[in-house]
Amino acid sequence: MIPLPQVSLVSQTIQLALAPVFLLAGIGAFLNVSVSRLARIIDRARTVEAAILTTRGREHDRLVHEIRVLDQRMSVVNMAIFLSVASACAVCLVVILLFAGNLFGAHLGTPIAILFSLAMLLQAGGFATFIQEIRLGSKIIHVRNEVLYHKAEMEEPDAE
Repeated sequence: MIPLPQVSLVSQTIQLALAPVFLLAGIGAFLNVSVSRLARIIDRARTVEAAILTTRGREHDRLVHEIRVLDQRMSVVNMAIFLSVASACAVCLVVILLFAGNLFGAHLGTPIAILFSLAMLLQAGGFATFIQEIRLGSKIIHVRNEVLYHKAEMEEPDAE
């Protein structure tokens, strides 16, 4: 029969696992922001796709350029999401190993430290990728000069 762990051992393990669980909450919040950005990029891409088919000339070229940047942004934000989810999985493994090590008396300090470091590296990669997406987005989102400096034509008085 396997001896059951003492309550104090379980409570210590929960205390040890608390920091990684808070990290998971932070990663979840970041994923929420990333997925929201992805949804907005997709919505904009659908709008631009429809407009491309009806435009010609400079406006068409501008929209083609924008759709290419939007496609690139989708790929970049997907990578940020992937890296963050991988980080969250590594954090989950850290929590599992913390419990396994304490409950079964295994010496898992090295694998736990490696996994936690890996989680931090993955999340740092996710943040760096997210910055890249923000920079791509800021390049394409601006008010065009023809709109900024547009002057309304004078209306002709009604000839009544």
